Amino acid sequence: QVTLVESGGGSVQAGGSLRLSCSASGYTFGSNCFGWFRQAPGKEREQVGNFYQMDTPWYPASVKGRFTVSRDSAKNTVYLEMKNLKPEDTARYICAADCYYIDYDSGWDYTYWGQGTQVTVSS
Repeated sequence: QVTLVESGGGSVQAGGSLRLSCSASGYTFGSNCFGWFRQAPGKEREQVGNFYQMDTPWYPASVKGRFTVSRDSAKNTVYLEMKNLKPEDTARYICAADCYYIDYDSGWDYTYWGQGTQVTVSS
């Protein structure tokens, strides 16, 4: 059974930083793809960073330059480092592992998902 557990969320003021962690049991991140998502109430889930093939990180424009994804294979943990946080970054942050390609229209999806950790940014 695979379990992903996120940690590191909390409440910060705008301009602050947080580092989220996602540890896995029953699964080895290794060099496999993983991603970080966020979901705010009333909004669609948004991907905020990932490592797909070639181990090159990807970020959407909304967080590029402020968010960084990384991994520590020895600890079997992946991270999302967030800097210069804004109130609009408030959401539940969720990590996902074991990506797979669906098709051209649907793109990629993930097999395993964590429960998430809440990040609240106040102005």
